[in-house]
Amino acid sequence: MDETALLPQYKLFIRPIDLRELRRDIWIDDPIPAQLTIEGKRLDIDIAYRGSHIRDFSKKSYQVSFYKPKTYRGSKHIHLNAEFKDPSFIRNKLSFDFFAELGVLSPQSHHIFLNLNGKAEGVYLEIESVDENFLTRRDLPKGSIFYAVDGDANFSLMSDLDKETKKSLRLGYERKFGAPEDDFYLQEFIFNINTFSKSEFEKEIHKFVDIDKYLRWVAGVIFTSNYDGFVHNYALYRNGETRLFEIIPWDYDATWGRDVNGKPLESDYVPIDGFNTLTARLLYVDTFRKQYQQLLKEIMEQQFTVGHMIPKAEKLSQLIRPYVLEDPYKKQDMDKFDQELSVITKYIEERRKYLSRKLAALN
Repeated sequence: MDETALLPQYKLFIRPIDLRELRRDIWIDDPIPAQLTIEGKRLDIDIAYRGSHIRDFSKKSYQVSFYKPKTYRGSKHIHLNAEFKDPSFIRNKLSFDFFAELGVLSPQSHHIFLNLNGKAEGVYLEIESVDENFLTRRDLPKGSIFYAVDGDANFSLMSDLDKETKKSLRLGYERKFGAPEDDFYLQEFIFNINTFSKSEFEKEIHKFVDIDKYLRWVAGVIFTSNYDGFVHNYALYRNGETRLFEIIPWDYDATWGRDVNGKPLESDYVPIDGFNTLTARLLYVDTFRKQYQQLLKEIMEQQFTVGHMIPKAEKLSQLIRPYVLEDPYKKQDMDKFDQELSVITKYIEERRKYLSRKLAALN
């Protein structure tokens, strides 16, 4: 591969004994030592597999923690996603960039080409870690960050997993940054979502969540059709100055017309009003529902159009195509890769038709 190529070349070196340990049990989260060379700079790192069901795939995804130096480009951690089930390789990045356009806090990402011990591993998406450095890079106030780790992150008192009352209001969340006392604010938020009367909710909920940013996030989930997006696949950030929660998208490869297995997803599969308790309660209030309806109309006029999105998708596809040809896991699927722009185009067209039909129901 040409060293002057447009896609950054990441060279990963793992000692054979450590690589054997990494592969011995893919479900162990303990990292192993390695070296990563990026554009000629050699970095000592710890590396582990990342994800849940994706660990079973032949092409692995990784979490990288910088060891020496402790940070690189202002990050302690990065994620290298194989995008194995997305035949386009671009859905995650397309989604994160789309959310950012909508005014939602969103991870930065870019494609790279990974080599492991001198052998090509293929095209990866490097994704920024959502942690204290995520806040620092954006000059945002310190606060707390919670990861939604499973379906119990549904803003409800009821478990989405076993349909019983939750034993703790923290179920479904893992504190990534902040102090133990910050857990109280998360639990208070979820408790109030579920116990405020309608009038209390309308008057008081703005003291806990940035409603405009939350509705923009809901719109992003709706337009991209991330089925898991409402009860999973996000992080919560509580701004230390405003004391309001904001929401950050995560894991958006199963979007733009394909599901988590890379299979076609019907354009009407994700309903216009979503499905979690906070969204349902917000949309039950006339003023918030009208605000959401107007937001959807504006995005359909400006961002969620074939004319706006497909040039972005096309640019990403053209950038990575020469490298997909070198990807040992995907180079045999180039016909499918080349058809993905038409899949995304059709999805946008059909999703717009569905949403246009349903907008009136929000009156």
